[in-house]
Amino acid sequence: MQQIIGIFIVVACVFGGFLFMGGSFDVLWQPIEILIILGAALGALVLGNPAHVLSELLGQLRKIVTVGKPGAKLEFERQLLMLMYELLQVGRDLKALDAHVESPYESQLFQRYPMVLASPKLLAFIVDNFRLMAMGKISAHELEGVLDQELQAIHGDLEQPSRSLRKISDAMPGFGIIAAVLGVVMAMNSVADGATAGIIAHKVGAAMVGTFLGVFMCYGVLDPLSNMIQQVVKNEVSELECVKVVLVAYAGGKPPLLAVDAGRRLVPLSSKPSFVQMEGWIRQLGGAPA
Repeated sequence: MQQIIGIFIVVACVFGGFLFMGGSFDVLWQPIEILIILGAALGALVLGNPAHVLSELLGQLRKIVTVGKPGAKLEFERQLLMLMYELLQVGRDLKALDAHVESPYESQLFQRYPMVLASPKLLAFIVDNFRLMAMGKISAHELEGVLDQELQAIHGDLEQPSRSLRKISDAMPGFGIIAAVLGVVMAMNSVADGATAGIIAHKVGAAMVGTFLGVFMCYGVLDPLSNMIQQVVKNEVSELECVKVVLVAYAGGKPPLLAVDAGRRLVPLSSKPSFVQMEGWIRQLGGAPA
């Protein structure tokens, strides 16, 4: 909803101001200029990025435009924390833990937390590192070092779409100038054909629309989109950080309740449950906090 409001404000102020000055949308509708600018931007994006970065970019954009249900984020945090708690409880029996992490989609334990199952990166991070802990003795310090390196690599991969989109955003004024220059070239050619001053002025005005569209797409569309993607990445990384802290705390000898509470402290404030809430969730599982 906030994104929709922001888009409305930008469009209303820019194009509404143009109308108040006596402008007409017919003047701004220059499909060839739009084709040149957007085509060049899309081509540069495809040319400069591998397929997996483009796929990740589309996925992150989809998350931006998806409107979540009220309370969905808090429910996600509940499912994540309770899944971690149950896995730590089961982890006392390595054979039982191995059965869950080897086939998470078939595990009844994981099936109780569908929102985590629907997050492939988070699920893979949980499964891989519980498998690592089940394979042999590893100290909390060693585990923290391994997880820090993995998180650094994941963070870099997740941030690549935002960096690529920002580069395209920075290039949009240049693409607008390209479209404008081509329009001016056509206007000058019309002079040789004996065009009137009115026709030439119309062609030059159409060319200037290209410059406007390039600047508008840079600062009014793509740059805000890049910032929104960064927020999506920040939320995804915070979930992975939460899992990391839980695992390191448990490997350091903390009981499951305190280990999960250590992860709870890294949850963003907008959806961070209180310790009392978390205790209530654990009691609802049918077992006393341990």
